[in-house]
Amino acid sequence: MDTKKTAAEHHTSAATHHESAAKHHREAAKALDAGKPEQAAAHAQVANGHLAHATDCATGVSKLQASKQDEAAKGAKAA
Repeated sequence: MDTKKTAAEHHTSAATHHESAAKHHREAAKALDAGKPEQAAAHAQVANGHLAHATDCATGVSKLQASKQDEAAKGAKAA
């Protein structure tokens, strides 16, 4: 996870990975329609990789939010 990214940047990256995954799922469907199951499997594998990266991006947002909550709680205790 890139700790220098903002939450908005993580969301943008996640969206990009979802769009790429959708493209590969469409290509997998076309390959199946063309009778090319091996090619379909390859596209599905790439799509799953993009979905894993999208999940990493979402985890980045969650970690940023948790960090901000921790900082706010520490500030409240100090006050």
